Amino acid sequence: MSYMKTMLAGCTALTVLATGAMAQDGETRVIGVSIPAATHGWAGGMNFHAQETVERLEEVYPNLDFVLATASDPGKQVNDIEDMVATRNIDALVVLPFESDPLTPPVQAVAESGAWVTVVDRGLSVEGIEDLYVAGDNPGFGRVSGEYMVSQMPDGGNIVVLRGIPTTIDNERVEGFQSAIEGSGIEIIDMEHGNWNRDDSFNVMQDFLSKHDQIDAVWASDDDMAVGVLAAIDAAGREDIQFVLGGAGMKEMVQRVMEGDDMIPADVTYPPSMIATAIEMTAVGMTSNAPVSGTFTIGSVLITQENAEQFYYPDSPF
Repeated sequence: MSYMKTMLAGCTALTVLATGAMAQDGETRVIGVSIPAATHGWAGGMNFHAQETVERLEEVYPNLDFVLATASDPGKQVNDIEDMVATRNIDALVVLPFESDPLTPPVQAVAESGAWVTVVDRGLSVEGIEDLYVAGDNPGFGRVSGEYMVSQMPDGGNIVVLRGIPTTIDNERVEGFQSAIEGSGIEIIDMEHGNWNRDDSFNVMQDFLSKHDQIDAVWASDDDMAVGVLAAIDAAGREDIQFVLGGAGMKEMVQRVMEGDDMIPADVTYPPSMIATAIEMTAVGMTSNAPVSGTFTIGSVLITQENAEQFYYPDSPF
């Protein structure tokens, strides 16, 4: 929890709404938790925190049952949610969408059925569906990343960008980044989706390297993608790239920042433990009169060699 306290940069106050219908009355309520499978490091950390939180809260709240499902693609996640509604009659849904567009209709159907909806991280394509939204500061994530790029490239230069999975948060990150570098002389000469995946990013970076003779730096926008990018650079033997900037605070990357690695001089935080915050706040809303509607935003912080030790957790799964 100390990590969360460090990261909190409250964006929107939680809205005070009457939640008497969710007060303790002895009736067992069911909370469905639908998340992507551990397809990359951040998701692996998120899965760890989700499982740990569900196990802990089942002991804390004897009148709550949890249904946790992980999906390796959007279609599987849609089916998981429909099964939760049909077979478990869930009273609340905590969902981290695999992708925004395909998950919007089924989550909207859950909300229209009268169940509580908490959306985490990757927002939906239609605003206002969820009762609670928990996420990192994605525009801030992009802005902090862009500002760092500008600080390290005062004379400008050519960079390539790897985007994540097509989602609202990816759009927000890229828009924040582009705004931060505007007028700096830094030019984005190529940009493709690496899908927050090491192998995909390796392939994308190989393509970038074959197309462009001079690349000054890379915004990988995610630590897993940065791993793939670095592998591609190493395999190609390229020496023109000054540094790679990832993000999310993977312990291996934070360690490299601590050690003064020239290729990984900084990182930007985006904690996977936000899923624990979302599940816990939903449980509170289902068992008390505490107001938990609204938006809960966790700020992004630049990790440098000077402060990296504060963000290094060697026992973390991510």
